[in-house]
Amino acid sequence: MSALAHVGGTSGTTGAGPAGDAPPQERAGRRWLPYLLLLPGGLWLLVFFVVPLLQLFTVSIQSQFPGYPGYYYRDVNFSNYLRALTDFAPQFGRSLLFAALATFFAFALAYPLAYAMAFKAGRWRNIMLIAVIAPFFTSFILRTVAWRQILADDGPVASTLNALHLLPGGRITETAAAVVAGLTYNFLPFMVLPIYASLERADARVIEAGGDLYANGFTTFRTVTLPMSMPGVIAGTLLTFIPAAGDYVNAELLGSDGDKMVGNVIDSQFFRVLGGFPTAAALSFTLMALILAMVFVYIRRFGTEELL
Repeated sequence: MSALAHVGGTSGTTGAGPAGDAPPQERAGRRWLPYLLLLPGGLWLLVFFVVPLLQLFTVSIQSQFPGYPGYYYRDVNFSNYLRALTDFAPQFGRSLLFAALATFFAFALAYPLAYAMAFKAGRWRNIMLIAVIAPFFTSFILRTVAWRQILADDGPVASTLNALHLLPGGRITETAAAVVAGLTYNFLPFMVLPIYASLERADARVIEAGGDLYANGFTTFRTVTLPMSMPGVIAGTLLTFIPAAGDYVNAELLGSDGDKMVGNVIDSQFFRVLGGFPTAAALSFTLMALILAMVFVYIRRFGTEELL
């Protein structure tokens, strides 16, 4: 009897404590596992993003060596940033304006398309998705060159508008409208896919409940559908505005000299202007700071808890 009690007491002692407790070595391994999984991506970002960014910043504050273009002092000279904000202010404003217009037009085109794909396409959904993604299989530059051919003076678009007397200048290429059109076209998939993903995950029963509560179609869309898709709208606008603001291909191929964006200036200062490295680096950092500030304000004002 005492032996049984002793055995029962021993088993009760060893079984005490929370079930599934792991040894200290195993718990330590579990704590380090997330960091080990992050290590490859962290090293990649460090080597190919942080280090080049620091190098770019050091170049942006160097002074040119007098009489020797292409040679610089290893000093601290922030006048390059002052020059970037004063001499190239029109290009900065044009970049932000063109990017904002392209984002607006992309949203106006993408939301109905994403809505149709999510709720109305049926068996055609996969075909529509392929049509949206297909441009990614073609070079960005080739797509822009093709867009230049479409908008050419003797092309179908310009000829039709001229025949209807709806084209005051008589041409579309080498205008701001052509640049915005090219930006809208090239970045449209970045707007469509996030919105479609949000709408596709939306609970259709919640949307139908709006009709059950006697709301008309527009009220249901405004109070139910649009708020449910806001994470996709926020992501789509950011994915469209940020690369569009730094783009230079569309302005180079579709615009005139008066339509150049800050990306064209950076390209020129880096590759065509002897000794323009510090100015180009300062322009790059200034553009990045402006975009980060605008994105922060935008997310704080219109973002959702999922994005914050």
